[in-house]
Amino acid sequence: MEVGNQIKKYRSELKLSQEELAQKIYVTRQTVSNWENGKSYPDIHSLLMLSTLFNISLDQLIKGDVKVMKQEINKEEIARLKRLSAIFSTFLVISIILFIPLVKLMGIYGFIISSVSYLVACIFAFKIEKIKKKNNIHTYKEIVAFLDGKHLDEVQEQQEIGKRPYQKIILFVLCGLIGGVFGIILYLIEEFL
Repeated sequence: MEVGNQIKKYRSELKLSQEELAQKIYVTRQTVSNWENGKSYPDIHSLLMLSTLFNISLDQLIKGDVKVMKQEINKEEIARLKRLSAIFSTFLVISIILFIPLVKLMGIYGFIISSVSYLVACIFAFKIEKIKKKNNIHTYKEIVAFLDGKHLDEVQEQQEIGKRPYQKIILFVLCGLIGGVFGIILYLIEEFL
């Protein structure tokens, strides 16, 4: 943890031993040692006392750790997006591939099962969209960069923003075509069976 290095640095600048620092902020020497070695993290009260004693802002004291915390949050978001995407894909594939066999074998009950599977896929799609909106990722390139834990540079980001309206139109037309083809296939199957 970066804050341990910061404590050690500022303590040394004031020419204080761990024992002397501990007495000034009302903790044990072992506690200061644990902070400096990264074994534990100071509570908010101790952080405030340290920043006052060192005559620095709290931001200066924990700056490196804020970056680490952001990276950890980002890793959690990436893992969540991957997990939701896997669940979404599974239910979507089940609802598409098994639709016709379920309807043929079970009639209305097969239709209900396939429809429920599709609705579950939609619920997970909405959760994925919330994550994408929260992290301002829309295009394929932005999503891939996000999943790799990277960010696009400013020029690339502006290029992707320019693509968004066209991609929405293409997606709308593509979904319409897929729905039309799926409807025709169902009609043909019904006619021949």
